[in-house]
Amino acid sequence: MIGIRFAVLLVLSLLVFASLAAMAQEEAVPTAGERPALEIDVTSFEAAAVGLEYVWTLLAAFLVFFMHAGFAMVEAGFTRARNAVNIIMKNILTVSMGVLGFFFAGFALMFGPGNGLFGGVGFLLGGLEDLMAGHALGGDWLYCFFIFQAVFAATGATIVSGAMAERTKFIGYIFFAFFMCTFLYPVFGHWAWGSLLFGDDSAGWLEGLGFADFAGSTVVHSIGGWTALAGALMLGPRTGKYRGGRVQVIPGHNVPLAALGVFILWFGWYGFNCGSTTAGSDTAIAYIAVTTTLAAAAGVVGATIIGWIKFRKPDAGMSLNGALGGLVSITAGCDALSPVEAIIAGLIGGALVVFSVLFIDKILRVDDPVGAISVHGTCGVWGTLAVGLFTDAGVGVQALGCLVAFGWAFGVGLIAFGILRVLHLLRVSPGEEAEGLDFGEH
Repeated sequence: MIGIRFAVLLVLSLLVFASLAAMAQEEAVPTAGERPALEIDVTSFEAAAVGLEYVWTLLAAFLVFFMHAGFAMVEAGFTRARNAVNIIMKNILTVSMGVLGFFFAGFALMFGPGNGLFGGVGFLLGGLEDLMAGHALGGDWLYCFFIFQAVFAATGATIVSGAMAERTKFIGYIFFAFFMCTFLYPVFGHWAWGSLLFGDDSAGWLEGLGFADFAGSTVVHSIGGWTALAGALMLGPRTGKYRGGRVQVIPGHNVPLAALGVFILWFGWYGFNCGSTTAGSDTAIAYIAVTTTLAAAAGVVGATIIGWIKFRKPDAGMSLNGALGGLVSITAGCDALSPVEAIIAGLIGGALVVFSVLFIDKILRVDDPVGAISVHGTCGVWGTLAVGLFTDAGVGVQALGCLVAFGWAFGVGLIAFGILRVLHLLRVSPGEEAEGLDFGEH
């Protein structure tokens, strides 16, 4: 009985306390008319918005930087094991020398105020502080924008490495990577993208005509591809590649490694394309992610189908390069093409990879171990023209940009590689090539 009474008293006590607490809460909560107005710290809100742009652009830059691991894996996997160390060394030095060259002079030539041909302010990033003082994102945006564009520049130089694999002197290639990021790439970049930081004060002549290349099908990929063509021509083919009038297949030693590289590149490409908004607050990044993904997937399908028809079996190398061809094909128009148009662009890009690789290898007799010229040069042209076909940009100005890019990259590339050849800094000896560059060069 005592236990029952205690339980009843406990329950009654809890009910009383609950009622008192409810009454106190009702008295403490003000009515709608009594509630104070919500105060928003506008300064903090604006700072957070600016911070978002910085964080997004830096994240995209880091994704593009990670693409260099992909390029290294693709090149190493598609070539012979005895050159793997050389390829890793070339890729790490490309990033290092490329970023330094872009810092010393490339950034100024590409984005500094000047004229329609090249910029003239900002060497070693100096002299830009006053110009950045009134920028909407603050003076530190200079450094954020620099790191994003620096990894783009290094990407263009890395493309060249694959087409020249297995027979290039290490020192000569490093000299060229520095030259490319210091001069060759930035000058054309200024013609097409010069106004991205300082507006009309640094606009290039091609963009003044209406040339459209959102993330670099031409500015990055075609420039890299056509420079690679010049390098491969000046080098000549690998020993034994063309024997007795026939093309000899020199298979890579590790296709799974190359596949890993392609997946890394596909992943990093979201930083390449979506990141080119340089604005995390721009909700178009979701749309760009969709067009990028659809084009890459269609590129795989296009290359697989054409490869299957040509070789009677699906070819892993062609399918992997088809993904990259689809990505290059959408890079110029990822912000403007519809999802269906992105699929069409990627499908055609993947098919073009197969035809271009066979044409360059069997007709032109240019030895490109990884298909870099086809993926970046050929598909870069197609992606740039696709913008003119599917949007109001106009095919004429897009074609002009492609022709100018070819003339500039191929012409300057021939001169630069010709100088290296005269100085005996371009090609290793036949003995070193046969032994493997890992031993002879490193």
